[in-house]
Amino acid sequence: MKKRNKVIIGTRGSKLALWQAEWVKSELQKLLPGAEVELNKIKTTGDKILDVPLAKVGGKGLFVKEIEEAMLSGAADLAVHSMKDVPTEFPEGLHLPVICKREDPRDAFISQMQNGKFKIQNFGSLPQGSTVGTSSLRRSTQLLNIRPDLRIAQLRGNLDTRLRKLDEGQFGAIILAAAGVKRLGWANRITEIMPAEVSLPAIGQGAIGIECRVGDPFINDLVASLNHEDTSVCVRAERAFLKKLEGGCQVPIAAYARLSGGRIVMDGLVGSISGDRIIKGHIEGDRGNPEALGTTLAEDVLSRGAKEILDEVYGRCAPNVDGEISS
Repeated sequence: MKKRNKVIIGTRGSKLALWQAEWVKSELQKLLPGAEVELNKIKTTGDKILDVPLAKVGGKGLFVKEIEEAMLSGAADLAVHSMKDVPTEFPEGLHLPVICKREDPRDAFISQMQNGKFKIQNFGSLPQGSTVGTSSLRRSTQLLNIRPDLRIAQLRGNLDTRLRKLDEGQFGAIILAAAGVKRLGWANRITEIMPAEVSLPAIGQGAIGIECRVGDPFINDLVASLNHEDTSVCVRAERAFLKKLEGGCQVPIAAYARLSGGRIVMDGLVGSISGDRIIKGHIEGDRGNPEALGTTLAEDVLSRGAKEILDEVYGRCAPNVDGEISS
């Protein structure tokens, strides 16, 4: 196979997306000494819509469609994604051969700071009726289930913008993915890492995926060593759970799989948008077939009331909307 001297990475232009793409770039440069590795920054539909809640206009596909088109046209050789932005189906000719080692998959509770100290010490200390900023239905349904007194407000923009809005007093606190906050060097702003029992993470949260053309053996061989098998097994189980459940809307779906003694331990849930109903499930099994495990867990929650919740949501939403929004 002929070695290529140039590799083009397709990526969104946000700070977090660029951090992830630069990390992959540095790894590829180690594998291809002397080769040129270039970033092609692509503005996706999701990046252009900043004044409308994404639940009303789209979901995961909004952050990958234009990048996938660039790969299919040859304008990019591979794409670097946040795994929670990646749909469970791929266009013909593309696939996801690599899931890199996961950062902390949990959510981060972030409150205002005053004189170097947090004004609110943890989620449990939020005053009655506080405003919490998040762009995620998954987060809001779980928070409202525990604290129906809270006011959930839309939070969009890059990390700097979100923190500025918090510090200006627009929110009592905000909830973000811990992985992104840590990767961008803001770990000191995390007030509390939220337990999965309080806020079950999004499917694939904290993991980076590499998508490329099926028919490009050079790129497939090049990126293969970046796959982290333990992370891949867990994320594949979560994505199978989502695939079994998802329909035409952004819905409150969460799942978190981890390994314990060589076995997959996984929790999943489906919630109503108002937070008044949440159906939770738990499963453990051999790591040899993660997709089957995720599908079985989805069938379990569907049989215990999740189907009714999903039918309600899908019956009143716009088409082609699904998944969790990156943060």
